[in-house]
Amino acid sequence: MAKPKTYHELLLALKKAGMNRSAALSEKKILTDKDELLPLSERVEKIISLLKKASMTPAHNTLGFIMYDIEDNKVRNHIAKYLERLGYVRIQKSIFFGNTNRKIHEDVHQALKEINDLYENKDSIVFLPVSSDDISKLRLIGKNIEFQVMMGSKNVLFI
Repeated sequence: MAKPKTYHELLLALKKAGMNRSAALSEKKILTDKDELLPLSERVEKIISLLKKASMTPAHNTLGFIMYDIEDNKVRNHIAKYLERLGYVRIQKSIFFGNTNRKIHEDVHQALKEINDLYENKDSIVFLPVSSDDISKLRLIGKNIEFQVMMGSKNVLFI
């Protein structure tokens, strides 16, 4: 049985197949089913699960956001699938949140850097590590999601 190709190998194959800057610009910027988000309730459940784990985050884990602006639909879809396979939760179409092992987080950073270097582009990818304290201060405008509830109850000492 053949060894499955790595994500990086798959993207190299895409490049060899003719994916380049001009192909990216000629694609229509139409959202496909692959770009659709999970229903809000499912995203909230995943976020809650990650935030609960955040309070018990081992020292070797990293909490963080990965945000991107990628023009090429193929590359963008592959990266989204890649991040989801590694346990990152899609918060918005181009924003992912994860509570992952530091080594995995660094590997993702290196893989996305290499992918970005494969072709001429004006893409940007942002890695934003955060502490569990930062997450507890996170606020959301729009949908009624209480991040305080997601983090669990606060311990208060009355004297």
